[in-house]
Amino acid sequence: MAQRGHQMDSEKLSCSICLDLLKDPVTTSCGHSYCMDCIKTHWDGEDMKSIYSCPQCREIFTPRPVLEKNFMLAELVEELKKTGLQAAAADHCYAGPEDVACDVCTGRKRKSVKSCLRCMISYCEQHLQPHYDAPPLKKHQLVEPSKNLQENICSRHDEVMKIFCRTDQRLICYLCTMDEHKGHETVPAAAERMKKQKELEVSRLNIQQRIQDKEKDEKLLQQEVKAINVDAEKTVEDSEKMFAQMIHLIQKRGQDVEQQIRSQQETEVSRVKELQEKLKQEIRDLKRKDAELKQLSDTPDHTQFLHNYPSVSALSESKPSSSINIHPLKHFEEVTAAVKELRDKLQDILRDTWTNMSMTGTQPDVPPSDSQPEPKTRAGFLKYSQQITLDPNTAHRYLLLSEGNRKVALTNQPQPYPDHPDRFTECWQVLSKESLTGRCYWEVEWRGVRGVEVAVAHKNISRKGRSDECRFGLNDKSWAIRCYTDRQTFLHNRMETPLSGRRSSSIGIYLDHRAGILSFYSVSKTMTLLHRVQTTFIQPLHAGFCLWYRDNTVEVIKLK
Repeated sequence: MAQRGHQMDSEKLSCSICLDLLKDPVTTSCGHSYCMDCIKTHWDGEDMKSIYSCPQCREIFTPRPVLEKNFMLAELVEELKKTGLQAAAADHCYAGPEDVACDVCTGRKRKSVKSCLRCMISYCEQHLQPHYDAPPLKKHQLVEPSKNLQENICSRHDEVMKIFCRTDQRLICYLCTMDEHKGHETVPAAAERMKKQKELEVSRLNIQQRIQDKEKDEKLLQQEVKAINVDAEKTVEDSEKMFAQMIHLIQKRGQDVEQQIRSQQETEVSRVKELQEKLKQEIRDLKRKDAELKQLSDTPDHTQFLHNYPSVSALSESKPSSSINIHPLKHFEEVTAAVKELRDKLQDILRDTWTNMSMTGTQPDVPPSDSQPEPKTRAGFLKYSQQITLDPNTAHRYLLLSEGNRKVALTNQPQPYPDHPDRFTECWQVLSKESLTGRCYWEVEWRGVRGVEVAVAHKNISRKGRSDECRFGLNDKSWAIRCYTDRQTFLHNRMETPLSGRRSSSIGIYLDHRAGILSFYSVSKTMTLLHRVQTTFIQPLHAGFCLWYRDNTVEVIKLK
């Protein structure tokens, strides 16, 4: 608190011209005090006008006052200096590079607190005081400090621009209305401000309404996100339960199979052991008989040998070893084959079911282990030939289907197709009825001058309107070859790639859905690759055509 008091004292004992502590202080008759050198320098500048005024209150003195040193103030200043405080206000009171400096201050300039639109000058707090005290200055318009005051001055006439020229839509001064803006529609700047202020308010109301509408849409999207998250969590939970049930069923079936194998194992082992015991008994009997024969053979007495020979030499009949059927590693072949078949079927079901899911951004867990190399000859491609027919429910109303829905042409008259949600409403396009998975190959032949697109697309491609989301090749759900008589280009996701391959009216399309391969060929005597796509297909695909001109036709070729 004491330090603040000292700072306030130093401000009171500061010269309003140099902003330092008073040096040789003098006091004018109006009661304001200055450094003697500062006020003399100030009045020397006014000497040419023979008018001497107080820099603070603007009181005019005639003649020039004779100044005498104010000893009381000088003593107070010396007392203040002994405290070691600086006379100027704290550094934050002075203007920095980013601040608006006071135009009145000399030496080190203070920050401006206001700018006057009448004086066209910026004032610090001390130099602004007369605008609060003097009645004529109170009428001036004060605004926040501005570095752009000079923009309000006419560069040609050096006058304040208070008039707005509606003809040229610019601010001018009153002298401009007499020369280059003579005859123009002009109004006071305040009137134009009022008009534009009303327009601004209308614009703000419009923007605020749009903000409200956007905020409502944002809330709807937030609700949609919440609903998606809730549905996703529930779906994950349900999927986990169902997969757990399937795993339990598979494990249960595995236990049943194991029990069946163990039971068969026990039966087979018991059968084999029974045969094994019989063989052991026969071996023991044979060994005993062999010992009797040896003993008889070793008898030295001829009489005894001949007497015992008939009874000892007689052998019992024995089953031949060939009656025992041995089948190593073949006892459970049928079970192994059945389990393998079940595994293959389950794998196919999982792959096909996953392929049919329209979950964008995911890819199947089943690896393409059975993918085969792409054929090299047309005969090799024909092994995967796919019948393609066009779906009337997807055809634009100006597309005419013929030849068993294998051929399409653009007509002058709309066709009497019934309303259907799958129909393209604005784009002259059509999709195939067949969904394409696995390995497929088909050929098309086009006729016309230009503007035919041979495409492959996801079933969930948009159908309404003419946006890029509907048009083949201009989104991430379709791939297309655009055919002209002099060139061909490939389109996908708004990216167009010129093709340098041989141009032909016949185009072959090869799809390996599982491997993520889509290839376009020019078909003549040989197969010429036009473009190949390597990606991951998350849905079944459909063949598609787009016709631009009424002399165009596209037909799916019947492959033998």
